[in-house]
Amino acid sequence: MDRLTQPNPAHPQREAWVPAVQATQPAPRQDGGSQERMAWLVRTIEAEIIPRLMLAHRTGPLLAKPADATPIAVGPDDVIELARIVLDHETSVAGRFVDALREQGVLLDAIYLDLLAPTARRLGEMWDADQCDFTQVTVGLWRLQQVMYDLSPDFQSDAEYGAQSRRAMLVPVPGSQHTLGLFMVAEFFRRAGWEVSGEPSATDADLVEAVRADWYDLVGISVGAEFQIEGLSSVILAMRQASRNPALGIMVGGPVVTLHPDFYTRVGADATAADAPQALAEAESLLASRAHRC
Repeated sequence: MDRLTQPNPAHPQREAWVPAVQATQPAPRQDGGSQERMAWLVRTIEAEIIPRLMLAHRTGPLLAKPADATPIAVGPDDVIELARIVLDHETSVAGRFVDALREQGVLLDAIYLDLLAPTARRLGEMWDADQCDFTQVTVGLWRLQQVMYDLSPDFQSDAEYGAQSRRAMLVPVPGSQHTLGLFMVAEFFRRAGWEVSGEPSATDADLVEAVRADWYDLVGISVGAEFQIEGLSSVILAMRQASRNPALGIMVGGPVVTLHPDFYTRVGADATAADAPQALAEAESLLASRAHRC
């Protein structure tokens, strides 16, 4: 039995959700370096598959928040187990696994940040290491997206709605259509009272026209790979010149942040963030500082 199908000794009660199955042998590789393979994977999955899934509305039973539960942390074993589940089983099984964690006291913020996001990263790492094939990773990411979509009503149940709603446009860098991480960031912004819009397939011209036509307090751009940085500075400059809001805030984020934490200064953005809570905090701070100067 390989390490992906062994019982989890730390959480034996969870094994009832998912029977162990034999891992599928990965497809042979023909392409080159790690970064190019991962960039191609992200573009293919998120450009052609996930945006279509976002159009399909799924509803199902949602768990109420535990009344007197003490929050507990998500561990690495949980990430490994959920990755195995979404690779080998239907979305409903992944949903039951997440529900079990919530019943034990894991908060939704931890589900989003410490379970779903790391599981998505693990799937990419497994594909890059030839531990699973392209089809498996495609379906696994689809199932993760559906789990997050089904959790959204509960996540938004305590959203803040102020009299002066702040507006954000969250988009992938043109040509990328990187939506999985953006969906999570948008969840945190909406819960904090922001009005969020975005278009996964927006071009450079679309972004410039959007800020010219409507008022936005913030534009957030997700960058998935290093090669996507090229040309981003000219897009940001064009948006600033066209914006109805002369104090438009622009943030950049995404997987490339871990490789180049300071790249936002090179492209003319105001801030960057490594995850959804940090993105929200940076956005709030950016708007507050600009309001103070006014």
